[in-house]
Parts: sequence; structure tokens; C-alpha cells
Amino acid sequence: MMMKKPIYKRKRYVISLLLLLLLIVFLFFPTWTPAIKDAQGNKLPNSIATLEEISLGGVQQSLLIRGNDRNNPILLFLHGGPGYPQIAYARKYQQQLEKDFIVVNWDQRGSGKSYHWNLTDDDLQVDKLVQDTHELTVYLTERFHQSKIFIVGHSWGSTLGSLTVQRYPESYYAYIGIGQVASSPLGELRSYEFVLREARRLNNAKAIKELEAIGTPPYRNPRKDTTIERKWVSAFGGSERSINTYKDLIRGVLLAPEYSWYDGVKMAVGNSFSANAIMPQTENTNLFESAPEWKVPVYFFMGKYDYMTPSEVAFDYYEQLKAPSKRFIWFEHSAHFPHFEEADLFSEWMVKIKEENL
Repeated sequence: MMMKKPIYKRKRYVISLLLLLLLIVFLFFPTWTPAIKDAQGNKLPNSIATLEEISLGGVQQSLLIRGNDRNNPILLFLHGGPGYPQIAYARKYQQQLEKDFIVVNWDQRGSGKSYHWNLTDDDLQVDKLVQDTHELTVYLTERFHQSKIFIVGHSWGSTLGSLTVQRYPESYYAYIGIGQVASSPLGELRSYEFVLREARRLNNAKAIKELEAIGTPPYRNPRKDTTIERKWVSAFGGSERSINTYKDLIRGVLLAPEYSWYDGVKMAVGNSFSANAIMPQTENTNLFESAPEWKVPVYFFMGKYDYMTPSEVAFDYYEQLKAPSKRFIWFEHSAHFPHFEEADLFSEWMVKIKEENL
């Protein structure tokens, strides 16, 4: 006669099964974005709040589209990194913008929700990302019955945005560069000089040792040495001053409805994949030579303390570039993320830009 399993073993089995089911739910729960509501909690009648996938260049890619009024102009954000998307935490900083624009955040191919396990380095050729950007622009203008859009590029996104607007100026009211890349080689040199100077000023022996070991750029081991140098840029306040986007991103992955935990796994893998595939293609970017003239109004929003993409290099480029109109706006309390560190001021300027160009 067979003996029944002890009760405690059956309970442990049931608990384990429930925990597994709970983990699956957390990993794969359907993602969504909250509706935009008025002060009384009612959904604004002409608002839009949608999280969706579309095909760009044959690759499924994710968009977050939010705005109080579908008739407002479109504002497309190109995130940095490469592979550092912002859908998971964008709402935290963009609620004011949503009042005046249809705000579009896009996880670029290979990044975040748009990472797919079958992608190859060839799929992340910069030219394909430029084509994605333009294809997305056409999709947005047709969907919302508008002739053009405003486009914002941050950090790596400023390289992508510059290349796209240079090729398709007729599609954009204006270009807004944040943490603008102007010359990658010169920017890397100025960034290195800053951290070594700060390390010596602070008598930080560890920083001095690590920085002197990698030497002045161009680096012998670009990915490894850049990681070391960027670590000290962050430590010395050249990346963020009053916020922590990494914590924002992790909190968004864990708690925001726009991201599942599985999306978080894809984001982590996609970040490394995107950086490895894209950075070698952009290490010699030089807009002084390749983009001396623009056919759209140009605005640079630069943090005073930015040494990820040193503002002094962007300013030198700004002074020589030709455009129908141009403006360089200093953010006095920011480093590499002025649109988040001084979000209200950024929103105010964006309203001015809208008024100047519509």
C-alpha cells in the first residue's frame, strides 16, 4: 500500500508552484500606460496615451505616445546610450511637455522593449537607424495629419538626430540637441582632461592611477577604457547633478506599467549589444566637417557641467554652424541630462521653440 506524501511536502509544492506562477506574471504581464486625466480624475477627451509596437525597417519597435491634445505638434525623442531607453521612466519628467505636445518616446531597434534576440550587428548599422527615424517620422505625420515634427536628440540620439535631419530636413520644424555630440574625438579628449584634472585636484589616488593607466584618448581598448573614464566623469559630477537616471530606469523596470520585468532583461542585454555594435561606427563623428550647415532651425540645450559630451565642444561647433536660425541655451544647474534635471525650464523653452516655428 502506497503512503501519502507528508502534508508539509504537498504544501511546499503548492507554494513553489504559486511562486513560479507569480514570477511568470511579473516577468510577462501586459504593459500599458495610464490615461491622461484632468484634476477631477476624468480622462481628457482629446488626449492620447498609448504604448504600442510598429514595424520600422522590418523590425518591431516600441513607442510611448502621450499628449493632452491630439492636435498639438509632435515632439519625438531620440534617446541616448546607445541602448539607454527612457520609456520606463519618461512620464516622471515629461508631464508638463504633454500639455503642449504629442510626446513620443521610442525604444530604438536593439534597445529596451525593441531588443530582439535574433538581431545582429548588421541590424544596428547607423544608416538603418537613420532610416528607422525617418520612417517613424513619416508614420507620425500621417497618423496625426501634420506636415512636420519637432525632433530632440540626446547624447547618442543627437548623433542620430543630426544625421537624420541632415538627410531629411523637409520633415522637421526644428532640431533640438541635448548633450550634443559635435566631435567625438575632441569630446573624448576634453572629457578625459576634465576627469584627470579633477582627480588631481581632489588628490584621488585611485582615479589618478586608473586614468593614467588608460592614457589619453584615442584609447588602446576603447570599450573598456571608455567605461573607466566614464565612471570617473559620473563620480565627479559630469553626468548628473541632482537626479539618478539609472535608479529611475531600474525603478521603472520594476514598477512602471510601461515595462515588464522581461522588458528589463531585454533592456540590460540590449544596452551592451547596442553599445558594442554602434559605438565603433560613431567614434570619429565630426559635425564640424560633415554638417557645417543646417536647413532647419537648430537649438542646443547644454548643461554647464556636462563632460559626457563636453558642452565647450558643442559651443565651438554652434558658433561656426550655419542655419536659418540657431540658439544655444545653457542650463546652469545641469550636466548631461538638462531636460530632466531642469525639466520645467526645458518645457518652457520647448513652448518658445514651438511658438517660434509654427
